[in-house]
Amino acid sequence: MSDIEYLKEIIENSDNIVFFGGAGVSTESGIPDFRGEGGLYDDDEEEKYGESPENILSHSYFFSNPEGFYSYYKNNMIYSYAEPNDAHIALARLEKEGKLKAVITQNIDGLHQMAGSENVIELHGSSLRNYCVGCGKEHSLSYVMESEGVPTCEKCGKIVRPDVVLYGEGLPSRAFGEAEELIYEADVLIVGGTSLTVHPASSLIEAYQGEHLIIINNAPTPYDGYAELIIREPIGEVFKEIL
Repeated sequence: MSDIEYLKEIIENSDNIVFFGGAGVSTESGIPDFRGEGGLYDDDEEEKYGESPENILSHSYFFSNPEGFYSYYKNNMIYSYAEPNDAHIALARLEKEGKLKAVITQNIDGLHQMAGSENVIELHGSSLRNYCVGCGKEHSLSYVMESEGVPTCEKCGKIVRPDVVLYGEGLPSRAFGEAEELIYEADVLIVGGTSLTVHPASSLIEAYQGEHLIIINNAPTPYDGYAELIIREPIGEVFKEIL
């Protein structure tokens, strides 16, 4: 029996599956990951902007240099053309079939919801949501993208920021708590498209108490030794073959 056939069997025999994913889930939709070859965090990007992406996408940089932040953010973090790939579509289908309890994602692109997933825990927020740091008024992504330079609130004039977790900010406690509980109670945990090196999100894996931990990722992760099954293939192709 092949690894994918075995994974298919595990999925068929469970109705309490949780999926935990990262940037690699969206690469097949044309969104680059962070640490892979040609990713957002390569040396060329740092040379181009004169700062590391981690610094530009930090809380302190956003408030000290919002012009620099939005110059990078609009050109590198937003992919309005992106559409769900086979992985997003398969996960939404598994949820509708009553097998998948939730998707826990580190991504901010909203593609899981676009594919039809309903129970999505967004650990790092969403670029689709934006709000004024002054009055809290909500603004759309199009409002941000169509604003010249730094978007400001039409109500109070303060800066509008994306509802995403920047470096130096803590994860939303409610989302993290929900994710931890879902993983703790899951019979099957499928981890895909993540290096599992970004804390505290990666520490969620330690809450898992079930028997079937599956990791689908092109590169090794610090948690490979705990996995029952490791698949080194594009995640979209894996789910397409399964379903």
